Amino acid sequence: MEHNGLSETARADIRRLMAQFPQRQSALLGALFVAQNEVGYLTPGALADVAAVLDLPMSEVTSVASFYHLFRFKPGGRHLIQVCTNISCLLSGCGRILEHLRRRLEVDVGESTPDGAFTLRTAECLAACEAAPAMMVGVERFGPMTPDRVDEILARYREAARSTT
Repeated sequence: MEHNGLSETARADIRRLMAQFPQRQSALLGALFVAQNEVGYLTPGALADVAAVLDLPMSEVTSVASFYHLFRFKPGGRHLIQVCTNISCLLSGCGRILEHLRRRLEVDVGESTPDGAFTLRTAECLAACEAAPAMMVGVERFGPMTPDRVDEILARYREAARSTT
């Protein structure tokens, strides 16, 4: 069984993060992002390596990782699409945006497209009430969303993927 742990480069990045804070726990979120960026999601091996480098209990590392919606515990598409479902977005039509994405991507919430390009999820809050309904692709936030705007954004990400291959 493969370990799916972290490279020495990622461990060094985490140690550099740790050096920026008086308490090692303060580097935990950054360390989890380093691990996820390297492996693609938080594997048991990556979590164990984060815990070892930070000298924290595994239970603390996994509880923090499971609290935040930006961390994934299973493989997903290259681009994570999240649609906000909080009250402002709900009242502004996030259901219509989510349904449009389901049809365009031909997946349900929590699933990835067969080509591995996108994973569709909902998020409780994307902190974009002023731009409701909002969605994120990776760390890029968009809103207010319309079905036409969703199509433009998907096309842009697909074109970017084609130009890098």
